[in-house]
Amino acid sequence: MADVLLELPRALRSELKEPMGDIYTDTEALLASAGEPIAAVGDMVTYHLLEAGRLPDLALVDEQTKRSAVDSEVAAAIAGFDCTVDVDNPAGTITRELLVALCAGLDGDETTLINVEGEEDLAALPAVLSISTGGSVVYGQPDEGMVLVTPDTVVRERARSILVRMDGDSEAAFELVERSD
Repeated sequence: MADVLLELPRALRSELKEPMGDIYTDTEALLASAGEPIAAVGDMVTYHLLEAGRLPDLALVDEQTKRSAVDSEVAAAIAGFDCTVDVDNPAGTITRELLVALCAGLDGDETTLINVEGEEDLAALPAVLSISTGGSVVYGQPDEGMVLVTPDTVVRERARSILVRMDGDSEAAFELVERSD
């Protein structure tokens, strides 16, 4: 059983529909605006970055897009990472295992693919808190495109505000992910 630290209450779901950054449909334009390192959350985002020739420094995938399995072409294209880690993270939650893998991937010198058994959608929130200053988090906005988040104080505070209102142990989550850079 996964060590669930946080669980998304129904009341917060609508708040997550508001993007935390600009939405792009052109991967080249997104990459021109992105900082380093890049963390990609989602199969389709990771696929589009790879197709544009950019291996994300960290990618989280669950072989799903909009609640359906990604096609075999997308699944096969998500490759080339130095390190692959498998984690359990049930839908609507954030587990300790996911947070530890996310931080290790961002702290390491190798590119890391995190294969999530369950769902990776909420990982964008702790990624915003974990990524170093100047870095970018990219996640999918269903039927709209890719959201590019370049975390600043305001964006990090928004992510923190959502996480603290989730059910569970937000302080334990913050101890794992928050950076002092």
